[in-house]
Amino acid sequence: MLDRKSNGNLYLWGMAKAKRPTDINQKAKSIVDIATGESEDTKEASTKNPAAVALGRLGGLKGGKARASSLTPEQRKEIAQKAAAKRWGKN
Repeated sequence: MLDRKSNGNLYLWGMAKAKRPTDINQKAKSIVDIATGESEDTKEASTKNPAAVALGRLGGLKGGKARASSLTPEQRKEIAQKAAAKRWGKN
């Protein structure tokens, strides 16, 4: 699934991109070095605990559905009206 444009590049969600210099000359040298094999285009490994990441994702996947099922229709309507007022209302 494609993400929005970020710095002029389209990229896939969940794919880490290697950090590259913002200066155009440094970026060009970096690209040439990668192409010629003088340096590698690698992203540092994540220091996050994979078990904690999985648990966080699991909770995030079921959180919204669990909350929606516990709300009454009146509560959902009130929440939706507040959200619409914040989004479309005048400050």
